Order: sequence, then C-alpha cells, then structure tokens
Amino acid sequence: MNLFPFLIVWILLAITILAMLVWRKSVARNEDEFLHLPDAASGQRSLQVSVAHKLEIIDKWGKILTVVAVVAGLILGALYVYQGWISHTTLGA
Repeated sequence: MNLFPFLIVWILLAITILAMLVWRKSVARNEDEFLHLPDAASGQRSLQVSVAHKLEIIDKWGKILTVVAVVAGLILGALYVYQGWISHTTLGA
C-alpha cells in the first residue's frame, strides 16, 4: 500500500491550516479591543462587529481543520507502522 498520496493530502491540509493562521492574524490586526457602546459612532461599531464575525468563522474552521489534520496524521502514522510491521513479519517468515 502506497501512503505517499495520503501524505501529500495531509501536508496540503497542514499548509491550509498555516495559511488560515496567517489570515487570522491579518484580520485580527484590524480588531479594536475597546468596547464601543450603542451611542458611539455606528461606523466603529459595525467595523468591530464585522471583524469579530470574521474571526469567529476563521476560528471555527481553523479548529475543525486542526482536528481533522490531527486525526488524519494519527491514522497515517498508524498505517505506516502497520505497513512496516507487516513487511517485517513477512520477511522473517
């Protein structure tokens, strides 16, 4: 069984997660850490809400993709060990 295509997919998934991290840092740069009350300028408030919404979406997908990458990496590692064990036992027999 050739695991190389699965390794490529896992690497692409990891690169996607790193790209999302950079994207999140870029969006968070515009984040205003001060709370704007309703009587403040509506432009500041709407920008704050927009940035917060973008960060929520990026965080949600970042967490999902990270869990998928970890599970896929563990499965890929287990398959690699299993494949090595099978080839070692067939050579010894």
